Amino acid sequence: MTFATRRKIMNVIRYTILVGVSIVLIYPLLWLIAGVFRPNHEIFTSAGLIPQDPIPPLETIQSAWQTRTALTLGGGFLNTLRFLIPRVVGQVVSTVITAYAITRFNFKGKKIVFSLVIATLLMPEVIFRIPLFILYQDLGLFGTFMPLWIEHALATGSFFVFMLIQFMRGIPRELDEAAKIDGCNSFQILTWILLPVMRPAVITVALLTFMWGMNDFLGPVIYIRDSSMWVLQQVLRSASDMSGQGGILFREIFAMSVISLIPAITLFFAAQRYFIDGIASTGGKS
Repeated sequence: MTFATRRKIMNVIRYTILVGVSIVLIYPLLWLIAGVFRPNHEIFTSAGLIPQDPIPPLETIQSAWQTRTALTLGGGFLNTLRFLIPRVVGQVVSTVITAYAITRFNFKGKKIVFSLVIATLLMPEVIFRIPLFILYQDLGLFGTFMPLWIEHALATGSFFVFMLIQFMRGIPRELDEAAKIDGCNSFQILTWILLPVMRPAVITVALLTFMWGMNDFLGPVIYIRDSSMWVLQQVLRSASDMSGQGGILFREIFAMSVISLIPAITLFFAAQRYFIDGIASTGGKS
Protein backbone atom coordinates (compact mmCIF):
# COMPACT_ATOMS: atom_id res chain seq x y z
CA MET A 1 0.00 0.00 0.00
CA THR A 2 1.48 3.30 -1.06
CA PHE A 3 1.75 6.36 1.14
CA ALA A 4 -0.85 8.23 -0.95
CA THR A 5 -3.35 5.38 -0.52
CA ARG A 6 -2.82 5.24 3.25
CA ARG A 7 -3.25 8.99 3.43
CA LYS A 8 -6.56 8.82 1.54
CA ILE A 9 -7.82 6.04 3.82
CA MET A 10 -6.87 8.02 6.94
CA ASN A 11 -8.61 11.11 5.55
CA VAL A 12 -11.79 9.11 4.89
CA ILE A 13 -11.73 7.69 8.44
CA ARG A 14 -11.00 11.11 9.95
CA TYR A 15 -13.78 12.91 8.11
CA THR A 16 -16.24 10.09 8.76
CA ILE A 17 -15.61 10.41 12.49
CA LEU A 18 -15.90 14.21 12.33
CA VAL A 19 -19.18 14.04 10.41
CA GLY A 20 -20.57 11.46 12.84
CA VAL A 21 -19.64 13.53 15.91
CA SER A 22 -21.05 16.69 14.26
CA ILE A 23 -24.38 14.96 13.61
CA VAL A 24 -24.57 13.82 17.24
CA LEU A 25 -23.83 17.35 18.49
CA ILE A 26 -26.19 19.21 16.15
CA TYR A 27 -29.07 16.72 16.37
CA PRO A 28 -30.59 18.20 19.58
CA LEU A 29 -30.74 21.63 17.92
CA LEU A 30 -32.40 20.17 14.82
CA TRP A 31 -34.87 18.29 17.03
CA LEU A 32 -35.63 21.54 18.86
CA ILE A 33 -36.37 23.29 15.57
CA ALA A 34 -38.52 20.36 14.41
CA GLY A 35 -40.48 20.61 17.67
CA VAL A 36 -41.85 24.00 16.56
CA PHE A 37 -43.89 22.14 13.91
CA ARG A 38 -45.17 19.33 16.16
CA PRO A 39 -48.32 19.06 18.31
CA ASN A 40 -47.79 18.33 22.00
CA HIS A 41 -48.64 14.63 21.83
CA GLU A 42 -46.01 14.03 19.15
CA ILE A 43 -43.05 15.91 20.66
CA PHE A 44 -41.98 13.28 23.19
CA THR A 45 -43.20 10.23 21.31
CA SER A 46 -40.93 10.55 18.28
CA ALA A 47 -37.19 11.06 18.02
CA GLY A 48 -37.37 11.77 14.30
CA LEU A 49 -36.93 15.18 12.71
CA ILE A 50 -39.90 15.01 10.31
CA PRO A 51 -43.27 15.76 11.98
CA GLN A 52 -46.04 13.27 11.25
CA ASP A 53 -48.77 15.89 11.69
CA PRO A 54 -47.03 19.22 11.04
CA ILE A 55 -48.48 22.48 12.36
CA PRO A 56 -48.00 25.78 10.45
CA PRO A 57 -45.24 27.63 12.33
CA LEU A 58 -46.48 31.20 11.84
CA GLU A 59 -49.16 31.04 14.55
CA THR A 60 -46.75 29.27 16.91
CA ILE A 61 -44.08 31.93 16.39
CA GLN A 62 -46.61 34.75 16.95
CA SER A 63 -47.78 33.15 20.21
CA ALA A 64 -44.18 32.51 21.24
CA TRP A 65 -43.30 36.17 20.70
CA GLN A 66 -46.12 37.24 23.04
CA THR A 67 -44.90 34.62 25.61
CA ARG A 68 -48.15 34.79 27.68
CA THR A 69 -46.13 36.57 30.41
CA ALA A 70 -45.69 40.16 31.61
CA LEU A 71 -43.09 40.74 28.87
CA THR A 72 -42.94 39.91 25.20
CA LEU A 73 -39.88 38.17 23.83
CA GLY A 74 -38.75 41.52 22.42
CA GLY A 75 -38.87 43.05 25.91
CA GLY A 76 -36.77 40.18 27.21
CA PHE A 77 -34.23 40.80 24.45
CA LEU A 78 -33.98 44.50 25.30
CA ASN A 79 -33.50 43.79 29.01
CA THR A 80 -30.89 41.16 28.17
CA LEU A 81 -28.95 43.72 26.13
CA ARG A 82 -29.28 46.24 28.99
CA PHE A 83 -27.31 43.95 31.28
CA LEU A 84 -25.11 42.27 28.66
CA ILE A 85 -23.57 45.30 26.94
CA PRO A 86 -22.14 46.88 30.16
CA ARG A 87 -21.12 43.39 31.27
CA VAL A 88 -19.16 42.72 28.08
CA VAL A 89 -17.53 46.18 28.08
CA GLY A 90 -16.56 45.89 31.74
CA GLN A 91 -15.19 42.40 31.27
CA VAL A 92 -13.05 43.35 28.27
CA VAL A 93 -11.66 46.58 29.75
CA SER A 94 -10.87 45.13 33.19
CA THR A 95 -9.27 41.91 31.95
CA VAL A 96 -7.13 43.70 29.36
CA ILE A 97 -5.82 46.18 31.95
CA THR A 98 -5.16 43.41 34.51
CA ALA A 99 -3.36 41.19 32.00
CA TYR A 100 -1.33 44.18 30.79
CA ALA A 101 -0.24 45.04 34.33
CA ILE A 102 0.81 41.47 35.12
CA THR A 103 2.72 40.86 31.89
CA ARG A 104 4.36 44.25 31.29
CA PHE A 105 5.09 45.70 34.75
CA ASN A 106 7.32 44.56 37.60
CA PHE A 107 5.96 45.18 41.09
CA LYS A 108 6.11 43.60 44.51
CA GLY A 109 3.73 40.68 44.91
CA LYS A 110 3.39 40.13 41.16
CA LYS A 111 3.79 36.35 41.51
CA ILE A 112 1.27 36.33 44.35
CA VAL A 113 -1.27 38.21 42.21
CA PHE A 114 -0.78 35.75 39.35
CA SER A 115 -1.13 32.83 41.78
CA LEU A 116 -4.40 34.29 43.06
CA VAL A 117 -5.67 34.54 39.48
CA ILE A 118 -4.93 30.85 38.97
CA ALA A 119 -6.44 29.97 42.36
CA THR A 120 -9.72 31.76 41.63
CA LEU A 121 -9.78 30.05 38.24
CA LEU A 122 -10.02 26.72 40.06
CA MET A 123 -12.77 27.83 42.46
CA PRO A 124 -16.43 27.11 41.62
CA GLU A 125 -18.41 30.30 41.12
CA VAL A 126 -21.26 29.13 43.34
CA ILE A 127 -19.22 29.56 46.54
CA PHE A 128 -19.29 33.35 46.04
CA ARG A 129 -23.07 33.59 45.57
CA ILE A 130 -24.13 34.04 49.21
CA PRO A 131 -21.37 36.55 50.20
CA LEU A 132 -22.03 38.60 47.07
CA PHE A 133 -25.78 38.51 47.68
CA ILE A 134 -25.33 39.83 51.22
CA LEU A 135 -22.88 42.51 50.01
CA TYR A 136 -25.14 43.77 47.21
CA GLN A 137 -28.16 43.74 49.52
CA ASP A 138 -26.29 45.83 52.10
CA LEU A 139 -25.26 48.26 49.34
CA GLY A 140 -28.88 48.67 48.26
CA LEU A 141 -28.27 47.23 44.80
CA PHE A 142 -30.81 44.45 45.08
CA GLY A 143 -33.38 44.64 42.28
CA THR A 144 -31.06 46.41 39.83
CA PHE A 145 -28.71 45.30 37.06
CA MET A 146 -25.67 46.56 38.98
CA PRO A 147 -24.85 43.20 40.66
CA LEU A 148 -24.72 41.66 37.18
CA TRP A 149 -22.21 44.30 36.04
CA ILE A 150 -19.92 45.09 38.97
CA GLU A 151 -18.01 41.84 39.38
CA HIS A 152 -17.29 41.66 35.63
CA ALA A 153 -15.93 45.22 35.68
CA LEU A 154 -13.41 44.23 38.38
CA ALA A 155 -11.54 41.54 36.41
CA THR A 156 -13.12 38.64 38.27
CA GLY A 157 -13.12 36.63 35.04
CA SER A 158 -9.89 34.82 35.91
CA PHE A 159 -10.18 32.57 32.86
CA PHE A 160 -10.13 35.60 30.57
CA VAL A 161 -7.30 37.24 32.53
CA PHE A 162 -5.21 34.08 32.20
CA MET A 163 -6.02 33.78 28.50
CA LEU A 164 -4.96 37.37 27.79
CA ILE A 165 -1.80 36.93 29.87
CA GLN A 166 -0.82 33.96 27.74
CA PHE A 167 -1.56 35.95 24.59
CA MET A 168 0.44 38.99 25.73
CA ARG A 169 3.43 36.84 26.61
CA GLY A 170 3.62 35.92 22.94
CA ILE A 171 3.93 39.59 21.88
CA PRO A 172 7.61 40.66 21.67
CA ARG A 173 8.62 43.30 24.21
CA GLU A 174 10.62 44.97 21.45
CA LEU A 175 7.35 46.52 20.28
CA ASP A 176 6.94 48.18 23.68
CA GLU A 177 10.53 49.42 23.68
CA ALA A 178 10.23 50.85 20.18
CA ALA A 179 7.06 52.67 21.19
CA LYS A 180 8.78 54.10 24.29
CA ILE A 181 11.59 55.42 22.11
CA ASP A 182 8.96 57.16 19.99
CA GLY A 183 7.59 58.83 23.14
CA CYS A 184 4.59 56.64 23.95
CA ASN A 185 3.50 56.23 27.56
CA SER A 186 2.11 53.01 29.04
CA PHE A 187 -1.49 53.79 28.10
CA GLN A 188 -0.54 54.63 24.52
CA ILE A 189 1.51 51.43 24.22
CA LEU A 190 -1.55 49.44 25.29
CA THR A 191 -4.05 51.19 23.04
CA TRP A 192 -1.91 51.87 19.95
CA ILE A 193 0.52 48.94 19.93
CA LEU A 194 -0.80 45.95 21.88
CA LEU A 195 -4.58 46.14 21.39
CA PRO A 196 -4.42 45.92 17.56
CA VAL A 197 -2.24 42.81 17.91
CA MET A 198 -4.56 41.41 20.60
CA ARG A 199 -7.74 41.90 18.59
CA PRO A 200 -8.50 38.15 18.15
CA ALA A 201 -8.09 37.51 21.90
CA VAL A 202 -10.13 40.58 22.88
CA ILE A 203 -12.95 39.61 20.50
CA THR A 204 -12.84 36.10 21.98
CA VAL A 205 -13.28 37.53 25.49
CA ALA A 206 -16.20 39.68 24.33
CA LEU A 207 -17.83 36.83 22.43
CA LEU A 208 -17.60 34.31 25.27
CA THR A 209 -18.82 36.88 27.80
CA PHE A 210 -21.82 37.63 25.61
CA MET A 211 -22.67 33.97 25.01
CA TRP A 212 -22.26 33.00 28.66
CA GLY A 213 -24.31 36.03 29.67
CA MET A 214 -27.10 34.96 27.31
CA ASN A 215 -27.17 31.63 29.14
CA ASP A 216 -26.99 33.16 32.63
CA PHE A 217 -30.17 32.28 34.51
CA LEU A 218 -29.10 32.12 38.15
CA GLY A 219 -27.75 35.67 38.39
CA PRO A 220 -30.85 37.46 37.06
CA VAL A 221 -33.14 35.18 39.09
CA ILE A 222 -31.31 36.09 42.30
CA TYR A 223 -31.11 39.87 41.79
CA ILE A 224 -33.98 40.78 39.44
CA ARG A 225 -37.53 40.38 40.81
CA ASP A 226 -39.41 43.11 38.93
CA SER A 227 -41.07 41.44 35.93
CA SER A 228 -40.53 44.57 33.82
CA MET A 229 -36.77 43.96 34.13
CA TRP A 230 -36.77 40.25 33.35
CA VAL A 231 -34.10 39.06 30.96
CA LEU A 232 -34.65 36.48 28.26
CA GLN A 233 -33.92 33.46 30.45
CA GLN A 234 -36.47 34.58 33.04
CA VAL A 235 -39.08 35.19 30.34
CA LEU A 236 -38.53 31.68 28.98
CA ARG A 237 -38.79 30.16 32.45
CA SER A 238 -41.98 32.06 33.26
CA ALA A 239 -43.49 31.19 29.88
CA SER A 240 -42.96 27.49 30.54
CA ASP A 241 -45.11 27.85 33.67
CA MET A 242 -47.88 29.89 32.06
CA SER A 243 -48.11 28.46 28.55
CA GLY A 244 -51.69 27.32 28.08
CA GLN A 245 -54.34 26.35 30.59
CA GLY A 246 -54.51 22.78 29.31
CA GLY A 247 -50.81 22.23 29.89
CA ILE A 248 -47.50 23.50 28.60
CA LEU A 249 -47.48 24.17 24.86
CA PHE A 250 -44.02 22.82 24.18
CA ARG A 251 -43.93 23.98 20.57
CA GLU A 252 -44.23 27.58 21.80
CA ILE A 253 -41.44 27.04 24.31
CA PHE A 254 -39.32 25.49 21.54
CA ALA A 255 -40.07 28.45 19.26
CA MET A 256 -38.99 30.89 21.99
CA SER A 257 -35.80 28.90 22.51
CA VAL A 258 -34.99 28.89 18.79
CA ILE A 259 -35.60 32.65 18.50
CA SER A 260 -33.45 33.31 21.58
CA LEU A 261 -30.57 31.35 20.02
CA ILE A 262 -30.45 33.49 16.88
CA PRO A 263 -28.42 36.46 18.29
CA ALA A 264 -25.73 34.27 19.88
CA ILE A 265 -25.40 32.02 16.82
CA THR A 266 -25.28 35.01 14.46
CA LEU A 267 -22.64 36.74 16.57
CA PHE A 268 -20.56 33.57 16.79
CA PHE A 269 -20.47 32.99 13.04
CA ALA A 270 -19.79 36.69 12.39
CA ALA A 271 -16.75 36.59 14.71
CA GLN A 272 -15.77 32.96 14.14
CA ARG A 273 -12.43 33.75 12.48
CA TYR A 274 -11.32 35.97 15.36
CA PHE A 275 -12.60 33.46 17.91
CA ILE A 276 -10.53 30.62 16.42
CA ASP A 277 -7.45 32.84 16.11
CA GLY A 278 -7.84 34.04 19.70
CA ILE A 279 -8.09 30.52 21.12
CA ALA A 280 -5.31 29.12 18.92
CA SER A 281 -2.90 31.96 19.75
CA THR A 282 -3.01 31.56 23.56
CA GLY A 283 -1.20 28.22 23.72
CA GLY A 284 2.33 29.51 23.81
CA LYS A 285 4.87 32.07 22.69
CA SER A 286 5.34 32.85 19.04
